Amino acid sequence: MPDSTAQKNSPSYRLAALDRDFLLGDSTRGARFMLEYQKAEDHLRARGVVSTIVVFGSARVREGEPWYEAARAFARLASERGGALAEGNSGRDHVIATGGGPGIMEAANRGATEAGALSIGFNITLPHEQEPNAWSTPDLTFRFHYFAMRKMHLAMRAAALVVFPGGFGTLDELFEIMTLVQTGKMGPVPIVLYDSAYWKSLLNLEVMAEAGMIRPEDLELFCHADTPEEAYARIVEGAGDSWRPAADDSVQT
Repeated sequence: MPDSTAQKNSPSYRLAALDRDFLLGDSTRGARFMLEYQKAEDHLRARGVVSTIVVFGSARVREGEPWYEAARAFARLASERGGALAEGNSGRDHVIATGGGPGIMEAANRGATEAGALSIGFNITLPHEQEPNAWSTPDLTFRFHYFAMRKMHLAMRAAALVVFPGGFGTLDELFEIMTLVQTGKMGPVPIVLYDSAYWKSLLNLEVMAEAGMIRPEDLELFCHADTPEEAYARIVEGAGDSWRPAADDSVQT
């Protein structure tokens, strides 16, 4: 019988699902994008995560610094009052979600964990590898290759956004959410900028309104807060009657 070793050793003979070269090739980018969506979605649904409070901010802030401790206190407060501790068929509302890394992200995951609640870490693969912080719930700690899919997961369950001082990445995420809300691609959600002095000195968006680049009412897409209590109050005030646990047994997406 002729030897078929060459055929069996050919890359074309590998099972597609086990062929690393094929799976990581250019033609399968769409499949990889879909898999990044589905893997996180399956874990979030398994844990009954209905909605989130997304917390952004600098990775450079350290424990003991005012912004770190404020983010930690806010996340604990929001987890205790917002529904993240609830268990049952209706799922968990207002679970703290961050970018999963150090700084403000670590502080928010830590505060939620100290409250006894779940928290989510949406990490991203970077040239200088980002390590997940030790405070996000292990089975809700994800790693993405595609920024776009990471942003989608950050946005799709967000019931509120709290933005602490940060750099380019923080601004990117802030304007992403504001654009989605402004254009109607996402329902209205409270957007709270923490530390009014920092944000008012950094952003003068009135210039855009005066030049006709945005509508005057777009300046109402966000508000400011200077304490963890005020930040949470702003969220509840901005969400109105919608700030309550889900009324059915399905996970909303």
